[in-house]
Amino acid sequence: MQRRELVRGAAALAAARFLAAPRAAGAAPRPATDPFRLGVASGEPAADGFVLWTRVEGLIEDAAIGYEIAEDDAFRRIVRTGRTRAVAGRGGAVHLEVGGLSPGRDYFYRFHLGGEVSRAGRTRTIPAAPQRLRLALTSCQHWEHGWFSGYRDMVAADPDAVIQVGDYIYERSFGAAPKVRTFDALDPVSLDDYRRRHALYRTDPDLATAHAALPFVVTFDDHEVENDYAGAVGGDFGDPARFLRRRAAAYQAYFEHMPLRPSAFLPDGGLRLYRRVEWPGLATLHVLDTRQHRTPQACPEPGAPRSRVLTACPAALDPAASLLGPAQERWLTRGLTREQAPWSLIAQQTLFARLSLPQGEDARYSDIWDGYEASRDRLLAQLRHPSVRSPVVLSGDVHSFWLNDVRADSRRSGEAPLAAEVVTSCLASRNGPEALFAPARALNPHVRFLDNAHSGYVRLDLRPGRLEIELRAVHDLADPDSGCRTVASAAVVAGRRGVEI
Repeated sequence: MQRRELVRGAAALAAARFLAAPRAAGAAPRPATDPFRLGVASGEPAADGFVLWTRVEGLIEDAAIGYEIAEDDAFRRIVRTGRTRAVAGRGGAVHLEVGGLSPGRDYFYRFHLGGEVSRAGRTRTIPAAPQRLRLALTSCQHWEHGWFSGYRDMVAADPDAVIQVGDYIYERSFGAAPKVRTFDALDPVSLDDYRRRHALYRTDPDLATAHAALPFVVTFDDHEVENDYAGAVGGDFGDPARFLRRRAAAYQAYFEHMPLRPSAFLPDGGLRLYRRVEWPGLATLHVLDTRQHRTPQACPEPGAPRSRVLTACPAALDPAASLLGPAQERWLTRGLTREQAPWSLIAQQTLFARLSLPQGEDARYSDIWDGYEASRDRLLAQLRHPSVRSPVVLSGDVHSFWLNDVRADSRRSGEAPLAAEVVTSCLASRNGPEALFAPARALNPHVRFLDNAHSGYVRLDLRPGRLEIELRAVHDLADPDSGCRTVASAAVVAGRRGVEI
């Protein structure tokens, strides 16, 4: 049987098994024959350890889970073994923090429950003094719009970490175009609904293999909850209390399925997703959360989308408006002013550079940084700090590839850039709005490259003096065996801040 038929058959079987489960409030997922059917994952890499993840479905009470960590894939040189807990109240999720290991090497791991053994995973610790770093940047993977074959190309490239900047799941269908597979379920609302949606995603073989092979550093955007929501305000102008219940369910399900530290899940039901990962002497990755703490989009109109083009909207300039919230802004300011690494990487969700629109000089798109002008200005001021030598903003959300020079005033083409911006396209979804992005190249001289025709991810190779960028596009989202190709390459030279095409 061809691989394509196997993948389609597996996905169909998985969908049938998951989505036949009842939607009644409080209904527990049906137990799986294989307790580790949702796979394994690692994340939060550090010099001496990482976080290991799995999830055992259908637990009624907490269960003791055995684990092994080895230096070889045959598990002959086991360096750590023990027991941890799958927590029934957290959907059977395991978040095992591991420390005390050697820096700069691969480790292999697996879990045990009764006589069952999980698939083996591989992860790695950060070197004590790294001279190179390879990262993969990815965003926006819609189950119905495309196969996740881009992950296969990513695994073959063997990055040190995958940075996933949001829209890991989609909560709803979009558009009338043909689908490669379907959710076959209503939009998630309850905790069990969101658990099933995440679990369905984990049945994609390429996504599951990527999690087993590579450490992930994750942060969410809006579709993990509801399109265009902002902080405590829903995107559909519905009942605020109902939205907050939905958000709490979505946040918990997200935590239960991601290789995050246990401390990321806060007592009030929120998630602490802004954090740093450091490759000593080379790069600091500042991971942001631009969705949970933001103020609502400016100039809303009842019945109109919250994400839209605004004109004559002074509220978009309000100094009190923030994409990050005061606490996260202070945290980021402290980190940048104390930066010691030559490269400052800022991973966040959406387009950061200014986007001039054909609707006029004051026109702006409400849901990106343009809708929060003062908030962006505050971050731009921090990028001028002497400790910040080579800043690069890593973005997603807009379903297209961009390479931008970030300037304080994007309309002044002679102004020196303050940073470079690398925007990944969607890994698997439809491209961005053509009417909005088609004129962007002509109206925005700081946009050095724009491709709104392909899906894929970005490969980043970093050394002390240079960042190499490859935009990797999937040939055909409708083909589960599709390969990838490079649609553009670029670089950022240390200390120069702009993009070199």
